Amino acid sequence: MFLLAKSAILRRVKYLLKIFSYVKQLWPYYVAVIVMGILISALNLAVPFIMKAVTDLVVGNLAKHSVDMAPVLWLAVGLFVVDVAATLIQNWTGYLGDVMSARLRQTLSNRYFDHLLSLPQGYYDNELTGTIINRLNRTITEVTQFINMFANNFFSMYLTLIVSIVILLGYSWELALMMTLLYPVFMWLTAKTSTKWQAWQKDKNLETDIASGRFAEVVAQIRVVKSFVKEQSEHRLFTRRNQQVVSLARQQSAYWHKMDIVRRIVLNVIFFGAMAYVFYFTMKGRFSIGDMVLLTTLLNQMRFPVFNMSFIVDNLQKAIAGCRDYFEVMALLPAVADNVGAKDLIVQEGRIDYSGVNFGYADGKRVLHDISFTVKSGEKVALVGESGEGKTTLTSLLLRLYDIDSGAITIDGVSVNSVTQKSLRQNIGVVFQDAALFSGTIRENIAYGVPKATHEQIEKAAKAANAYDFIAKLEDGYDTEIGERGLKLSGGQKQRIAIARAILKDAPILILDEATSSLDSRAEKQVQEALDRLMQGRTTLIIAHRLSTIAHVDTIVTIKDGRVDEIGAPQALAKTNGIYSQLLELQMGTTEAAKKRLAKYEIAG
Repeated sequence: MFLLAKSAILRRVKYLLKIFSYVKQLWPYYVAVIVMGILISALNLAVPFIMKAVTDLVVGNLAKHSVDMAPVLWLAVGLFVVDVAATLIQNWTGYLGDVMSARLRQTLSNRYFDHLLSLPQGYYDNELTGTIINRLNRTITEVTQFINMFANNFFSMYLTLIVSIVILLGYSWELALMMTLLYPVFMWLTAKTSTKWQAWQKDKNLETDIASGRFAEVVAQIRVVKSFVKEQSEHRLFTRRNQQVVSLARQQSAYWHKMDIVRRIVLNVIFFGAMAYVFYFTMKGRFSIGDMVLLTTLLNQMRFPVFNMSFIVDNLQKAIAGCRDYFEVMALLPAVADNVGAKDLIVQEGRIDYSGVNFGYADGKRVLHDISFTVKSGEKVALVGESGEGKTTLTSLLLRLYDIDSGAITIDGVSVNSVTQKSLRQNIGVVFQDAALFSGTIRENIAYGVPKATHEQIEKAAKAANAYDFIAKLEDGYDTEIGERGLKLSGGQKQRIAIARAILKDAPILILDEATSSLDSRAEKQVQEALDRLMQGRTTLIIAHRLSTIAHVDTIVTIKDGRVDEIGAPQALAKTNGIYSQLLELQMGTTEAAKKRLAKYEIAG
């Protein structure tokens, strides 16, 4: 029974032990906490012996009808010194525990974030942002709380308990045996409780993660929520998830406290037996009055840690549950990784070849079938096809955000799989359809890819992106804070900042998810001029959203059913009755059917 209970607990504690292995550099704090724990334990154990000595002196003096105050006063001074020393050491231990917890938080956060950055795009496709963040916060909060409690109370408390049993053994093996029985009984009862508790905790964590994920989404998309008058609906969804957490917590807590009543009653019985034993044998003369004071003081000191085991195990299990979630993420291997011996990509010409490329996402559905085409050096190639045909996927594969299933993608004849991801992406500039900006200043966003850029370089990029004039009119200019995702800027302004960012990066290859279709005519003209400057002298792959853009590229590649349908110059494809020629005809139409057909191709006309 005891071994099974011990095994069950150790299986769960391994997650917590793994946390300690992650932060080996904190070993001076561990050592200091252990040393302080030993000192506090020694001071705690000194009190019963001082009380025994005082009792024996007082009883002896009373029996002799004599008064010798000096020894008693010196023992009182001893108690005072012990109390002061315990106060100083406990507070110093608390300080070390706080610093250790902060360092632990820092290390766990850094390792988690570093690992997240190494995970493939597919991981983020399947996870809510709020869930990812909440998982880290929960793990760190619960683990650091337990570590702090361990440093401040746990170690010294249980060291005192163990040494107390050893002292009891010197007086009575029967008494020591009764106290030793506390451990296997408590561990067995705790192990029986733990399995159900952990299952409820896992469900609670899941519901909390979903609620947090939705919360983050709603905050990020608050304009959409308000414009569709969905505040109450979103609040109901959020409330429902939190209510489910409350329901699970009620079941979990009820079960835990029922079992805690059983544990405490069992411990009460054992302590009753121990106290009765001491009183009985004191009356029998086996123990002196001083011995009785020593033993009862020790037993009372032991009651606190034993009866607080429930609280400690509760915090321990929360920490273990948090660790499990943390390590489930940390155990994920990056699906896209640099090959052994991967070299840096050096772009000479900028020629891109897709050769027999096949690809499907994790759900197993094939998206691209035997895709082959070439983008020559300095050429502008437009990808055209209905929504969901794989246009964006083709650019993601070039960036190696995903790995192809078969075939090859090469730059200047070098496979993108054979070079380092860092060097590959350094040689590719990207302008997304949705200008992805960060909170911070305009300067920081333009220089995002080149953080050491000078003001002159940033300004030159802004001028080339047609962003200089509107930036100059802002009160703080390039130091203007733009808000989360650039919410303080208009659509056209955000796009020009994104283009300036790509211009400053000055990569020889460009991926352009054209984003002028949703802009007004003036903003569109400014953005288009900036894009034309950006594309000069670069090999450019364009996901086109306007027929006017498609008409001015060198080559069009049309995608249908995940396959290449046609490849050719705009003039040639305009006469083939293929996808491009059909789009030209639809552009002339004014019917709703024509507009819907264009919309399927994400073409604005």
